Amino acid sequence: MSKVLIDIGSTYFKVAHDGEIQQYFRDFGKNILDDLNSKCADIIAHTAKEDIYICSSANGGLSTLIIGLTNSFSLKYAINIAFNSGINIIDTVLYSKIDYEKPPREMIDVVIIVGGIDGVKQVFDEKLLRYLEGVRAQNIVYVGSDSDCHFLENNIENIVILENIISDKLKIREEALKQYLTDLYQADIMGKEDIKQLYAITANQIYSTPYIVNRSLSKINERLHVADPFIVIDIGGATTDIHYSRDLVQDNIISESGYDRLVFKKLGVYKSRESLVHTAKNNEFVFELLEHLNVTENILEEHSEKATRILMQLSIFLVLFKVSKHHAAYIELNLENLNSIVLTGGITKVLTQEEAEEIIRFFYRKILRFHHTPTILLDRNYEIWTYGIKE
Repeated sequence: MSKVLIDIGSTYFKVAHDGEIQQYFRDFGKNILDDLNSKCADIIAHTAKEDIYICSSANGGLSTLIIGLTNSFSLKYAINIAFNSGINIIDTVLYSKIDYEKPPREMIDVVIIVGGIDGVKQVFDEKLLRYLEGVRAQNIVYVGSDSDCHFLENNIENIVILENIISDKLKIREEALKQYLTDLYQADIMGKEDIKQLYAITANQIYSTPYIVNRSLSKINERLHVADPFIVIDIGGATTDIHYSRDLVQDNIISESGYDRLVFKKLGVYKSRESLVHTAKNNEFVFELLEHLNVTENILEEHSEKATRILMQLSIFLVLFKVSKHHAAYIELNLENLNSIVLTGGITKVLTQEEAEEIIRFFYRKILRFHHTPTILLDRNYEIWTYGIKE
């Protein structure tokens, strides 16, 4: 019997079987398992649990706060590992400025503390303890200099100490923290009743969808006509993710993977619609873009099929803007060197090829002052995630 691959999204779920992918709009009146069984019970019933593989973004992922010693190494390394583990970064704090930082209001799933190479002493002190008193966190993990382990273990209850992610040669060591974050995601799934019930049909671990998509990128050009360097923009109901070739960035990170991920939790089209609209209204180029699209700003207040298409287009523009040299939110990509852009996720169910190309042409000509634009591919069948989950 062939494998059955299932992706549970915030709006759709997808089932890949015998070379075909079916997409189903979720019935939010049912739990996920009942919804799956009502739509593809025959496939599930005739497939062994060992042959059903599931990934999910429906539980929203984990949130993290990162406290680091430097932007150039500790924060950058921890951000890189967190994003590639499918974790949503709520905030980052530079330790030298921690006295002036306000702790986040919401509950944090995991706080990551990092800084210094092994042997460097007195990296952290009472300033860290005072700040953490105002943080509500489920988990705290330390991946910095081994010299501070004793101080932190004695003063922070239930802290987890892992291998320093910064080697003595200032290279990234990601495996221990990545495994820890992946295990936390698994534990979070086990706490979400809807997702937990899916273990009734699979004997395999359920992974984060962004983690699976990132694992797919090394195989993408076996199926799609993608030229390096490229990015994959995954626009869904709750978030917008960018997965990108590492040769688009210039930094000091040398990691096992040739691809990285950024997540923009507030640029989803359905669940985070309000924050997407807010971001659009505060962008200096959006109103010119709306005029270019022959609509007024009133479209942002509408709830119609046309308004959804416009929001999809705006999400493409805004996420490219946020990684451009004009507004690098976490990292700057050399978009001028880009050869291909692959669009995937819910956006491919809404936009035409022409509507996607129009936005990217506007971005390249208006923001980058380029007349050349990358090749645009739409993953209409939303199959990219299947390349990674089979592994």
